[in-house]
Amino acid sequence: MNITELTVHELREKLDKKELTSEEITKAYVDRINDKEKDINAFVTTTLDEALNKAKEIDKEKNSEKLENSYAGIPLGIKDNMCTKGVKTTCSSRMLENFIAPYDATVVNKLVNEENLISLGKLNMDEFAMGSSTETSYFKKTKNPWDLSRVPGGSSGGSAAAVAANMVPWALGSDTGGSIRQPASLCGVVGLKPTYGLVSRYGLVAFASSLDQIGPITKDVEDSAILLSLIAGHDEKDSTSANVPKKDYTKNLKKDIKGLKIGVPKEFFGDGINKDVKEALEKAIEVYKELGAEIGEISIDVAEYALATYYIIACAEASSNLGRFDGIRYGHRAKDFENLKDLYKNSRSEGFGAEVKRRIILGTYVLSAGYYDAYYKKAQKVRTLVQNEFSRGFERYDVLLTPTSPITAFKFGEKTENPLEMYLSDICTVSVNIAGLPRNISSLRSR
Repeated sequence: MNITELTVHELREKLDKKELTSEEITKAYVDRINDKEKDINAFVTTTLDEALNKAKEIDKEKNSEKLENSYAGIPLGIKDNMCTKGVKTTCSSRMLENFIAPYDATVVNKLVNEENLISLGKLNMDEFAMGSSTETSYFKKTKNPWDLSRVPGGSSGGSAAAVAANMVPWALGSDTGGSIRQPASLCGVVGLKPTYGLVSRYGLVAFASSLDQIGPITKDVEDSAILLSLIAGHDEKDSTSANVPKKDYTKNLKKDIKGLKIGVPKEFFGDGINKDVKEALEKAIEVYKELGAEIGEISIDVAEYALATYYIIACAEASSNLGRFDGIRYGHRAKDFENLKDLYKNSRSEGFGAEVKRRIILGTYVLSAGYYDAYYKKAQKVRTLVQNEFSRGFERYDVLLTPTSPITAFKFGEKTENPLEMYLSDICTVSVNIAGLPRNISSLRSR
């Protein structure tokens, strides 16, 4: 039996039957990381010794029947933009290269402190979650486990690659415009972007506050439902947290889909979609038909404006959020400067990478006097149109089926010289973040 190939629900079953101990499971993953990390580059920081020590403690508490948490002793990987007390939280940026968080993000507290999951470390990402390939990381380039010459996607590339390479059984990622779903797709694992507000963002280093959402990356759908059940729920520390009752999402997994109405937006199946991607979706549609689902074509008229709208809003919010990293309040501080202006300039020039600078400049531009109405205000109006379009779609259909990525995993360096081409990697995912989905828009407005 290869322990690291098991799903979390299989690991839990073996723990419950005492066929495995937490120490045995954790040791298997530690060995796997030691063997594969040099090839994959999934981690920024590992906490392997601490993980083994905690596993031993959990086994002792389980033997004395002190521990009742059902998933206690299961290892976990955490994207490196979520604060973890006493451990580096770098956002894969020189700006936060040596930052050690003084507190745990709410999701980390829920999983590691309350549920007694075992963190194996912090996973690599695009710098400040800005990218679609994990190539903008200051520290390393994570590789796709299926083909080391290709990217794993981004920005949660480290999380997706670690799960696909069996280096962690499941992981946390964050999704601002597709950063969970796209790398999960490129690495062949399950990624879920929850409804905005369903999972607390407290302790998540912000990229674009009205778009960011933490979610699971797992080996199968059941594990995804389990992890979502553990992290979802209202949090008083997050003013955008939805005040909805806690739910066990695994209860919906056993139902068939007979009579389920699936809408296929035609705008997402245009010329820009790779032939292999189209074929995979067409096969999926046939399977759904065989299982009893009703398939129909739908039009999302404003879909073509979603990408431009997303990048205006996301960059504007990024410009505002990253203003705090100035060498005085937070982040890297330049050693050479003559005055305060020099300190700001040099610290931010040295601390941020090229992609982050590009988005800060764009965001500052669209928020500036004379351009605010022409760009940012107009983008917010289009955002409302996108929300309304999806609302109309869900009046007719239960589910909308689209590609996650217009292309399969591409090679390193293939898109880095053309930022606009890289941004197109998000074209199938950004509209969901703009609309705050997957939950119905009317329920979003009522909270």
